[in-house]
Order: sequence, then structure tokens, then C-alpha cells
Amino acid sequence: MLLIPAIDLKNGECVRLRQGRMDDVTVFSSDPVSMARRWADEGAERLHIVDLDGAVKGQPMNLRIVEQIAEAIEVPVQVGGGIRDEETVQRYLDAGVSYVIIGTKAVNTPHFLHDLCLEFPRHIIVGLDAKDGRVALNGWAKLTHHDVVEMAQHCERDGVEAIIYTDIGRDGMMAGFNVESTRKLAAAVNTPVIASGGVSSLEDIRRLKELEVEGVAGAVIGRALYEGGLSLKDCLKAAL
Repeated sequence: MLLIPAIDLKNGECVRLRQGRMDDVTVFSSDPVSMARRWADEGAERLHIVDLDGAVKGQPMNLRIVEQIAEAIEVPVQVGGGIRDEETVQRYLDAGVSYVIIGTKAVNTPHFLHDLCLEFPRHIIVGLDAKDGRVALNGWAKLTHHDVVEMAQHCERDGVEAIIYTDIGRDGMMAGFNVESTRKLAAAVNTPVIASGGVSSLEDIRRLKELEVEGVAGAVIGRALYEGGLSLKDCLKAAL
């Protein structure tokens, strides 16, 4: 079970949002590179970085900080937020990023994801954010009519390396992840699913571990590590 600490970037700082709302921000560090080093030193096997400004603007806004993080640690990095062209994907990979997460454009322009998977095999992850089973876009600002399970199956056919599934109703709320919707999505595809949004306790980690046989490969953990009293060390132990 892969546990992935999250570093969300806004205005060059490490922050967390509640339910994706850009006006409900908590700043946890003004030095994201040091935060990345901390998680790597504590045993993280991968880091999850989101350029929140980029997700809203539709283009990377904190790219230099991501490059600095990739240079500073040996742990694989996955990054998303505003990645809408092949040039940006190439730049991130050249900077040492291991996986690039495609969100909005994977839904709006399906052939784009297909082309990326062909050009950058084993490096493309799709991020599917959903509420009540419907896919959300543009930094969660827009709820579509796309069914998240059908979209996951489409992305699998394109050849993505993994699917990060976020229940935006739970994200940042410390309410536990959505077990049933995560289970349903993982059961519908063979591609590894990484849960995101709401993981807040060691019990959540244990429940995720039970879903491993159904295709849930790991989880992104955010606010709980920063303010919820969870230590990464304890989480890693619970995931064994």
C-alpha cells in the first residue's frame, strides 16, 4: 500500500484547501522544498504535488518550485495542476518528475490523454475528481454530467499508469474517505487506483489496506498529516 504525502502549492506556499475551495485556505509552510525533504526523510516512497494556481489558470504557475523539489529529493514525484500540453509534460519529466497527472483535459479532450500515454508510456496518471459520482473539472469549479466510473474505464483503455480518485465532498474535511465509491471504481478497472480525499485516521489506512486486493494501490494523504495528529511513520506501519 503506497502512502503519498500531498504538497499543494498556492502562491509559492504549501497549503491545504477544504473541499477544493480556493477561498478556504490554510497555509502550512512557506517553504515547500523543506516540506518535501521532511516527508522523504520520514519514509515517503512518493510525493504528490498539486499546483493549485495552475489548476485554476490552466497552465503551470509554480513550476519552478516543483523543479526544486524534484532536484532536492530522491523520492519519485507525481505532479498535477494545469497541465494541458505535451511541452509541459516534457518539461516536468526533464526536471526529474516521475509521473504527470492529467485532470481536466483528460475529460475535455480525450485524444490528448491517449496521445500522451503513447508518447510518455508509464509516466501518465489521470486524476478523476468526483462528487456524487460525477466528474468535476477546472480545480473542482465545474461539475459535469460525466460518470466517473465510465470515465475511469475510458482512461484505462488509453493506457494510463494509475488513476487518482478524489471524492471532493470529503477532501480536507477530516471525515474519512468514501469507502464504497472507491471500492466501486477500483472494481470497474484493472488499472491501479490511488484514493485521495478524506483519509484522516489509522483506521482509514487499515480500511484502504483491505481494498488492496480489489485494486486500490495506495492513498494520497494531506490535511491529516499536517494538522490531524497522524504521523507518516504510524501510517506506513498501519499499511504494512
